[in-house]
Amino acid sequence: MPRVAMVAVLLSLSICGFLARAADWRLVWSDEFDYEGLPDPNKWAYEEGFVRNEELQYYTIARRENARVEDGVLIIEARRESWPNPKYDPNAPRRQWQLSRRQAQYTSASLTTKGKAQWTYGRIEVRAKLPFGRGVWPAIWTLGTNIDQVGWPACGEIDIMEYVGFEPNTIWANVHMAKYNHMLGTAKGSTIQIPRPYESFHVYALEWDKEQLRFFVDGKQYFQFNNEHTGIDVWPYDQPHYLLLNLAIGGTWGGQKGIDESIFPQRFVIDYVRVYQR
Repeated sequence: MPRVAMVAVLLSLSICGFLARAADWRLVWSDEFDYEGLPDPNKWAYEEGFVRNEELQYYTIARRENARVEDGVLIIEARRESWPNPKYDPNAPRRQWQLSRRQAQYTSASLTTKGKAQWTYGRIEVRAKLPFGRGVWPAIWTLGTNIDQVGWPACGEIDIMEYVGFEPNTIWANVHMAKYNHMLGTAKGSTIQIPRPYESFHVYALEWDKEQLRFFVDGKQYFQFNNEHTGIDVWPYDQPHYLLLNLAIGGTWGGQKGIDESIFPQRFVIDYVRVYQR
């Protein structure tokens, strides 16, 4: 077969294969952010306060300065400003850091579908542009809906995209569960290099089924976690998860190299969120 004809055949087969795979997915939930104002309350809830990882931001609820939809995108904005901690206890020990801090020096938002939408298996796809600078820690991730009953990490966590500003061209995918998690130093994950992900939008995606978790940026797979069939301590992923979008500042990972106070405000910009199932 002539070389040109062979190339044409291979290209045709590749396109057909892609279309066949795409046809397998059915859109079951999305937010295109084609409205103005606060995020749709039928789709999104909020975390509030000092939540995890000794991060420095206070997550606010339904505050446009920290979370709003405008010009067709969702903006999660971290701001350098003082914010009182209503749970402050002057007698709280340092280890109870959520209580021992009188106030926050940063505000931000964490949006979640908890209590609004949940899924078992599928493809979660988010087109986003990341914030920039030392100290930022945005993430696109999921948690098992049974977290209030079994706690973390037994509920399972899937980090579709994690990013820390002191590694400005590195995107992370991570998974955490009872056997493998960062507290034990056994977390599973991988990275991909994306030049200046804070200058343009990229598509961050997870494909999840009974056997695998597969992670992509712009259609390129860079990490895969397989079901070891050894029980729920390794595979708590046969149960529903909900989605979180957040922008943290500082904390145990994001703050390892300090915080550049000159960069604020910083914005985590999301063009769309789409969930597909087969």
